Amino acid sequence: MLLVALTAALAVGLVSIGAVSVSAGDDADPTPITVDSSDDPTGVGPVAATQTGVSETEFVEPVPEEGDPYFETEAGDGSWISYVNPRDEYRTPYLGDASGKLCVALLNENGDPVVGESVPDTTVTVPTGEELEWHTNADPFVVEYPLTESYERPLDADQFGTTDDLPQGDGYLDSHCLEWHGLTEDETLEYGEVEIEGEDADDVDVVGYVQQAHDSWDSDGDPIEAAEPYEDTGGWTYHEDGSHGQAVVVLQLDGDRDVDVDDSDDGDDSSTDDGDSASDNDGGDDSADETPGFGSIAVLVALAATLLASRRA
Repeated sequence: MLLVALTAALAVGLVSIGAVSVSAGDDADPTPITVDSSDDPTGVGPVAATQTGVSETEFVEPVPEEGDPYFETEAGDGSWISYVNPRDEYRTPYLGDASGKLCVALLNENGDPVVGESVPDTTVTVPTGEELEWHTNADPFVVEYPLTESYERPLDADQFGTTDDLPQGDGYLDSHCLEWHGLTEDETLEYGEVEIEGEDADDVDVVGYVQQAHDSWDSDGDPIEAAEPYEDTGGWTYHEDGSHGQAVVVLQLDGDRDVDVDDSDDGDDSSTDDGDSASDNDGGDDSADETPGFGSIAVLVALAATLLASRRA
């Protein structure tokens, strides 16, 4: 009977120990997945793709509507529209009906108008001839960036794009202009090649010049595509049936501005951390592989042997 009891006790002990072993196995850390380092030659794991944006976001200002102080007038036949410009002057004495406009449009890398906040203290100069020496904003025409810090009216003209609601423009201001009235109708108007100065001058490219003379301004065009070299522009001569002219100097941010880069070796740190994590996981696996409870089996076996020896004695 004693032998039967000992055998039963030993069986119960083994079953209990087995249950403990299974429970410990369920709680153990899963086996780590090994990744072939040849799949990631950098050794730092996946990284987010770098997206190149623009140096300066678009400056959005709708054109003035009728009733706004900056709305001037619109042609009765719907052929043109005009807005108030603080840099618009009339010659005294007034010599004739010839008029014109000279503008500068600065665009970002996407071709959208900006006011030059990304190129502070940059100065753009367009020489003008003696025909405009009487104009307080000419001789030469100087534009200082950023426009929002230098002028009451940073942008004053809608020179490019179209919309069904307006005879000219797309409904948003895009240019900084100089305007004049009162020249003779046989006058020759000339302007010089643009000059760009300042610490960030190299970040501004001269795309070209868009010039239209002797007719109403046609805004149906892209400024970058329509721009021509200075040699093909530079001025015009008025005549009796063509007493108006306009030109826009098109500039664009070049997208090559310096970007601050963190010189710290984050990649190596990441790699080291991954290695440490792998070591920690290995340690956890080692403890999980050690099956608990076999010390109890040895005790039961020893007890059974002792009792059997006592009975034989």
